[in-house]
Amino acid sequence: MVAREAGVSPSTVSRILNGTAKVSEEKSQAIHKAIAKLNFIPNPIAQGLARGKSQTIGVITQAIDSPFFAEGLRGIEDRLEVVGYTPLFISGHFRQNDERACFKQLLARRVDGIIVLHGCLPNAFFVAQAKRLPLVVTGRTLAAKSLHSIHFDNFEGARLATRHLLELGHEHIACITGPSDHPNAVDRLRGYRSALTEAGIAIHPELTAQGDFHEAQGGIAVQQLMDSRIPFTAILACNDQSAYGAGLQLYRKGLRIPDDISLVGFDDLQTSGFTIPPLTTVRIGIYEIGKAAAMAIVDLIEGRIPHQTAPAPELIVRESTKRIRQ
Repeated sequence: MVAREAGVSPSTVSRILNGTAKVSEEKSQAIHKAIAKLNFIPNPIAQGLARGKSQTIGVITQAIDSPFFAEGLRGIEDRLEVVGYTPLFISGHFRQNDERACFKQLLARRVDGIIVLHGCLPNAFFVAQAKRLPLVVTGRTLAAKSLHSIHFDNFEGARLATRHLLELGHEHIACITGPSDHPNAVDRLRGYRSALTEAGIAIHPELTAQGDFHEAQGGIAVQQLMDSRIPFTAILACNDQSAYGAGLQLYRKGLRIPDDISLVGFDDLQTSGFTIPPLTTVRIGIYEIGKAAAMAIVDLIEGRIPHQTAPAPELIVRESTKRIRQ
C-alpha cells in the first residue's frame, strides 16, 4: 500500500525503512509522505525475521526496583536508543536459579545479545552462554569469544572507604556485608579486612554483620552489632541502601551520625547526597557502567572488539564521617 501510494516498488520501501537504500530526495519524501498518510507502523518482529536480527538486547538485572540498578538500566537504555536497539529488562533477584530462568526466557525471545548487570551465576556459565550469543557481564573479569566483561574494583573501593575511617582515627570499624554468595559483596568484605590488616588492626568477627543490600536488613545488622557488645565507632555498609537502614536504626537508638558513629556507604546513589546527614560513600558510576555495557554489546553484535571499562572507584566524602574524639 505504501509502495502504491508513493509510486515505487515494495523493495524500495523496504530498503528505505531499514536504511540500506540510496534514493532521490523526491522518492524519499514520497515514501515518508505515504507512510504518514496511511499511518503505517513497521513490524519489528517481521523485520527481525527478514534480517535475522531482532534489534533487541536482553538485560538481566538483579532488581528493577533497586535505585542502584535503575541507574545502570537508564544508562543502557539511553545508549541503546541512540543506536536503534531496544532493551528487554528482566530481574534475577540475587538468585542463581532465577538468573538461569532469565537466560532461558531471553533466548526464547531471540534477543541479539544479553547484558548481565552484576550477576550471581558462576563464570563457567557465562562462558558457555557466550557460545550461543554475544554476552556482556559487569562485575566480573572474564575472557572468552563473544564475551566482554566490565569489572569494577570493589575490593579497592572498600579499601578506600575503610582507610578513610582509619585516617579519621577510627580503629573499631564495623562492616555490614552483602549476600555471602555475591561476588561484589565478597570483594567488598575482602577490601575492608585488607585495610584493617594493613593498619595492624585485629579483625573481630563480631564486628561483621550479615546484610543483603536492602535497607531493612541494614537496620537489623546494626541491632546485631549492638547486641554483640563489642564497641565500634564507625560502620562501613557495603552498599548505600544498607547504610540508609543502618542510619535509621542508629537514629532510633539515640545515636548521632557522625558525632557518635561515622557511617560510610558504597555506590553513591543519587539520593545519598540528600540524606541527613549526607552520606560519605564510594562512587561506582553505575550509569556510566550501563552505557559502557550497552556500547560493548553492540560492538560484539556488529563484529567489533569492545574495549569499554568501568571507572575507577572514587571516595565521595560528605558529612556522615568525622574525626573521632580522642
